[in-house]
Amino acid sequence: MNIALFGTSADPPSIGHQQILQWLDNHYDRTIVWVSDNPFKTHQASLRDRLAMMELTIAAIQPPAQTIGLHPELSDPRTINTVEKAKQILPEANFTLVIGGDLVLQLPTWYRAQDLLHQVKLLVVPRQGVSIEQTDIERLVQMGTEVAIAPDSTSIPNVSSSDYRNNGNSSVIIPTVAAYIQRESLYAWQTSPAPQ
Repeated sequence: MNIALFGTSADPPSIGHQQILQWLDNHYDRTIVWVSDNPFKTHQASLRDRLAMMELTIAAIQPPAQTIGLHPELSDPRTINTVEKAKQILPEANFTLVIGGDLVLQLPTWYRAQDLLHQVKLLVVPRQGVSIEQTDIERLVQMGTEVAIAPDSTSIPNVSSSDYRNNGNSSVIIPTVAAYIQRESLYAWQTSPAPQ
């Protein structure tokens, strides 16, 4: 069984996350999704809220997702720990860790990166405005993994969660997530007084 592992901080989940999940749903036997605290970032919404928003994002995929499962029990700030938990649940599976092109350079600095790369293949999803250097891919291969680059059809739109966090650009999130954010009064710009 070929399983895609898709972890994200989802602060909040964007239409880019949703588009990638849609593609994975059509190309893998199963897609395992988790939301976690990223040790390289400061999060504005709680893990509970980010998990709820990811659930809404998956539920809004059309046609409905067939292979995607949200697994909060796998959440861990260290990806290696998540992979080891997943291997205990599905010991016979072949795992492919899905990362954005912006993480290719950073991945070798992750906690126990070499151990991680010996246990998974990588699928790198291109991100507009981010170049993926062949030397960086070769470094990951030398560390013990196979690397595939997702086709351009999966390219992450030029949006990011920070577009919403920083200025409330609602075009980067789906309407049900926007409604959740408003209902829960998440993100500082929403609760700041209007400029005078």
